Amino acid sequence: MIKNFKIGFVLTNFNNSKITIQAVESILKNSVAIRSIEVVIVIVDNASSESDVSQLVAAFGDSHNVHLITNKQNVGYFNGLNIGISYLKDSVSGLDLNVIGNNDLIFSVEFFEKLIDKKIKLSKDLVICPDIINLAGFHQNPHVLKEISRIREFVWDLYYSNYSLARLVLFLSKITRSFTRRRDQTHYKKSGYILRGFGACYILTPEFFKYFDKLWSPSFLDNEEFFLCAQLRSVGKKCFYNPDISVLHHDKVSTSLLPSRVMWQYSKDGHRIYRQFVSPYRIKMWNEERILNIKRECSDTT
Repeated sequence: MIKNFKIGFVLTNFNNSKITIQAVESILKNSVAIRSIEVVIVIVDNASSESDVSQLVAAFGDSHNVHLITNKQNVGYFNGLNIGISYLKDSVSGLDLNVIGNNDLIFSVEFFEKLIDKKIKLSKDLVICPDIINLAGFHQNPHVLKEISRIREFVWDLYYSNYSLARLVLFLSKITRSFTRRRDQTHYKKSGYILRGFGACYILTPEFFKYFDKLWSPSFLDNEEFFLCAQLRSVGKKCFYNPDISVLHHDKVSTSLLPSRVMWQYSKDGHRIYRQFVSPYRIKMWNEERILNIKRECSDTT
C-alpha cells in the first residue's frame, strides 16, 4: 500500500475566525482533490473573544483532522505557531511537511500538486519559502536576498528611535518609494537560497526537526523573518525559495486590528533584539557567538 503524503498545517487566529475558516476550508477542499495527500490542521487561537472562538468550534468542532487549541492569553505569532508545532510533534506521526503561517492564506489545488511534484527536492532543505501573492497581485517573496545596506539600517534605527520620527520616516518613504524601495521581490520567478523569506508562510521539512524542536521566538510579534534567518544561520543553513509553490495572502488581517502605535512598539522590540545580533556599524555585521546560542535555545526542550 502506497503511503499518503501527510502534511501538517499550523495557523494562528486572533479575532478573525471568518478568515481562518476560509483558510482551513481551502486546505480541506483542495487537498481532497489529490487522493494521495492527507492533512492535519491545527488552529492556535491567541485569546480571541468568546464569540470568535465559538465560530471556530461550530465550523470544525466535529472534524477529525482539524484541532483547535485555545490560549488563555495572546502569546504572539511565532510562539503561537510553536504551540501548534509541538502539538503535531506529540500527536501526529509520519508528517512529511509542516506548513505554518498566518490565518489569512488561501491554499489552491495547485499548491498541493506542486508539493507532491517537488517532495523529493523539498526534503533536503530545512525551510521552504513559497511564492506568496497578496490580493493586489504583489509577490512578497523573496523577502530579503542579501544583507541590508548600511544606509537602510541607519534609517531603521531612526525609525525605531521615536514614534513621532517613525511617522515622519514612514511619510517620506511613501513619497520616495519609487526609487528607494528594495526590489528583492522582483526576482520572484527565480528559485534559490535567500536570506529571509516573508513571514506569512513557511514550509518546514523533516530536516528542520533534525536540528530544532521549535522556532526561535524571542519577541511577541514582528521581525520573524530575521529570527528564522538567524536560527538557520546557527546551523549554517538558509531558506530556500521555490516559486513553483504559491499561496494567496489577504495580508495584515490580524495586525490591522492593533493600533499603529502598538504595532510600532512590537516592531521596536523586535528591532532591539535584531540589533543584538546585527550591527552594521562594526567590521563584522553578525555577532556569531550570539547566533550559536540560538541553536541551544531551540534544540533541547527537555
